[in-house]
Amino acid sequence: MIQQREFPDWNNLYQERQVETMPWYNPDIDADLEQALIELKIDSGTVLDLGTGPGTQAIALAKKGFWVTGSDISEAAITQADSKAKEEGLDISFIQDDIFKSRLDQEFDFVFDRGCFHVFHPDLRQDYVRIVHSLIKPKGYLFVKCFSHLETREGGPYRFTPEEIKQIFGDRFHVISIHETVYQGTLDPLPKALFSILQRL
Repeated sequence: MIQQREFPDWNNLYQERQVETMPWYNPDIDADLEQALIELKIDSGTVLDLGTGPGTQAIALAKKGFWVTGSDISEAAITQADSKAKEEGLDISFIQDDIFKSRLDQEFDFVFDRGCFHVFHPDLRQDYVRIVHSLIKPKGYLFVKCFSHLETREGGPYRFTPEEIKQIFGDRFHVISIHETVYQGTLDPLPKALFSILQRL
């Protein structure tokens, strides 16, 4: 039986803490995502940054020329991310949204999830897969970064093996690759992570 993990109230967190101090804060584009986009020769299109948080990934992708939507359950996070994007003169659509009651009504060329999936209780995972599948164009991509089963620190998100990722996503996505990596952020040492490239069936 998987031990249920506890998480903060995300809106309170973004109201009370500076985003630069959060464990997942990374001002640059995620290195694994950048490499995947190069390998797949993806340099344009529509993107959903799911669980955008401080908006760093949405901003980095917009600077690369993508049409970006950033969604997060935290209204405070969305407000801060939108303000930051406007400061930089970027046209990004930020929306407060609960993925399980999503108001998003378009299909994207790809979805990037850098820390949303791995906080959901196991009972919600198939709902997540079904909903995210509906947000991606046929043959479009889902990039998921999550904690690896090799991560040993206490607390934090759920951990996954490559086999579990294949089992969870395999009915609706073709698993192109899963590799061990790290979660760039403010923790030392950096948490061990998996980065998965999945293509919508």
